[in-house]
Amino acid sequence: MDTPNPLQKPAHLLDDLESIRKLLGDENLQPPLLTETVSSEVQIPLLFDMVGNQQPAAAQAAPAAPAKAQPAPAAAPAPAQAATPAPVPAAAAPVAKPAPASNNADALLHLDSELRAAAQLIMQDVIDDFAPHIETEIKRRLDARLERLLAAATSGKP
Repeated sequence: MDTPNPLQKPAHLLDDLESIRKLLGDENLQPPLLTETVSSEVQIPLLFDMVGNQQPAAAQAAPAAPAKAQPAPAAAPAPAQAATPAPVPAAAAPVAKPAPASNNADALLHLDSELRAAAQLIMQDVIDDFAPHIETEIKRRLDARLERLLAAATSGKP
C-alpha cells in the first residue's frame, strides 16, 4: 500500500519543478549535457548539502531590502521640514514616485527568492527520493567491475 505514494510523489515534484521553471521564465534553458562543464556561477546542491540551511540566509536577505527602503523615505521628510513650505510639495513628489518602483522591485526580488527557495526544496526532495536508487545502481556497477577485475587477475590477463 505504501508503494503507490512514493511513485506519485516524484511525478508530483517534477510537475512542481516544471511549473516553477515556467514562473521563473527558464523555458528556453536546456540542461547541460554530461560532456559539458557547468559554470561556477550555477550552484548545484550536492547530495549531502541541506537546502534548509540556505533558507535562513535568503530569508534574512529579503527583509534587509525592505528595511533599507524604509529609512530612505523617512530621511526625505527631515530636509523638507527644514525648508520653506513652498518647496515641500516639489520635494515630496520626486520621493513618492521612486518609492513604488522600489517597492515593486523589492516585491519582485522577494518573489523571485521565494520561488527559487521553493525550487531548491523540491530539488532536494527529488534528490532525496532518488538517492537510494542512485546508490544502489553505483554499488551494482562497482560490484560487477570488481568481479571482472578479480576474474581477470585470477586468469592472468591484465
